[in-house]
Amino acid sequence: MREEIPYELMSPEEKKTDLFLRQKETLELFLERNAITKAQFDKSYGELVEKMGMKDYENR
Repeated sequence: MREEIPYELMSPEEKKTDLFLRQKETLELFLERNAITKAQFDKSYGELVEKMGMKDYENR
């Protein structure tokens, strides 16, 4: 679980990272509940990483 910092106190980079992690968690929940396939997850996650420029988080 990540540390909760009030949104208004976050830097732009922290906000971007927070959004990325929340989007990733959503995709993981969809996969866990069989709402999407592993192939759909991989495609969506790869696009998320690329579009948000989050290569450092790709394997977390």
